[in-house]
Amino acid sequence: MNSHFRIAIDGPSAAGKSTIAKKIAEKYNFLYIDTGAMYRCVGYYMLEHGIDMNDEKAVNSNLSNINIQLANQKILLNGIDIADKIRINEVSFAASKVSSYQSVREYLVKQQQLMAKHGSVVLDGRDIGTVVIPDAELKIYQVANLKERALRRYKENVSNGITTSLEEIEKQIKKRDYDDSHRIHSPLKKAEDAIELDTSIMSIDEVVETISRLIEEKKQELK
Repeated sequence: MNSHFRIAIDGPSAAGKSTIAKKIAEKYNFLYIDTGAMYRCVGYYMLEHGIDMNDEKAVNSNLSNINIQLANQKILLNGIDIADKIRINEVSFAASKVSSYQSVREYLVKQQQLMAKHGSVVLDGRDIGTVVIPDAELKIYQVANLKERALRRYKENVSNGITTSLEEIEKQIKKRDYDDSHRIHSPLKKAEDAIELDTSIMSIDEVVETISRLIEEKKQELK
């Protein structure tokens, strides 16, 4: 494979983007950049420090205090691994709120673009193919129906010891979808040249197999 192959996986909340991105990164030995975790880190920091997330100036003035590193399945915020603390719903909503601010997006997008310059990478998020790496070699827009996404998040929560009803999760995802697609800066949307992949009735292995096939086809095109 050429030394620089970048994959952008976008899509709505709980569509399984991170799971698939990690699997693809492992299979091809690519660097995996979890951009959603970066926004969650910012949201988590603001919650932990009692910053009013409706106060854009207060959020902006605290950005310089945040250092995020992603490595070996660890998500380090100012040197402390918080991977197991950022998946709760409160942090999800905090991430959605802070990601609506242009300064936060610019701050993290710059970091993501720097990370994506080094060799072959897989990034997943909501604006990867449209904003972060619009010239990615392969763009996927991964979707699934609302009920399936809620069920996936419910199972993930149960495995992490988080108890939230399926009905409540469905409401939360619906709200997150609306917020993400209606924000002014870098809203969730499918890039024009992205391949839409509906994973509602697909297993993880089937999704990985499908994307692997798309990678091989793209490699042939680029030869």
